[in-house]
Formats: sequence, structure tokens, C-alpha cells
Amino acid sequence: MAYRVLMIDDDREMITLGRLILEREGFEVISALGGIEGLEILNKGEQPVDLILLDIMMLGMDGWQVLQIIKKSEKLAHIPVIMLTARHYLEDESETSNYAGMFDGYVVKPFVVRDLLGKIKDLINRSQTAQSSQ
Repeated sequence: MAYRVLMIDDDREMITLGRLILEREGFEVISALGGIEGLEILNKGEQPVDLILLDIMMLGMDGWQVLQIIKKSEKLAHIPVIMLTARHYLEDESETSNYAGMFDGYVVKPFVVRDLLGKIKDLINRSQTAQSSQ
């Protein structure tokens, strides 16, 4: 079974790059061009996802707003979220402390493919283990 990753970003090139990397590793990738489209996909629930890659700096609805909606939803809150950012020191950003504990990791763009894949695989494994023990 291929794990399904939803990539929410407002940069088409980043989505294309993410899709190429993840599909080569055997993941099924669903993409959303922006936060509103990402939330629509999640709320339809037609294609449940195992992990969300969420860009922070997007036009319209930013990644923090999307994250809050996801984590307030009973049916979505269990999905691991990795934040994507162009900022090099996310942990030093004052706004990040407002969202502590809501996301499961972050990757700085441009990212090292090995690092991104490692985080994704680790989170999916932990999530699957937690779900099977419930």
C-alpha cells in the first residue's frame, strides 16, 4: 500500500518538485495549490491522507491558518503535518510559539531530499504505530 501525502503550497514548481521526489519513493501525492484548496480536499475525505506537507508563506490563507483549522477538526487532527518554510530558523520565530505542538516537524526550503524523506517516513511510521495500538 502506498502512503498518501497531501502537499499544500502556492508554488506550482515546488509542488512539481515535491511530487517527483515523493512519487519516486513510492508515495502517492495529492497536491493543492493553496490553503483553501487543501482544506477542500481534506474535508471531502474522498482520499484520506497519511501526512500533510504544508507551506507556511502562502497568499490568501497562510499555512498557520490552515494548520489551526486542521488541528481543530476531529476528523483531521490526527494527521501528521510537516511545515515547509523558506525561513532558516523556524524555532526562533515568535509566531511559531503560538503553534507549538500543533505540527510534527518542519523542513527549510530549499530542502535536502534525504532530510525531507527521513522526516516523512519517520512520521508516517510513528503515526501508523500509534493508530494500530489504539
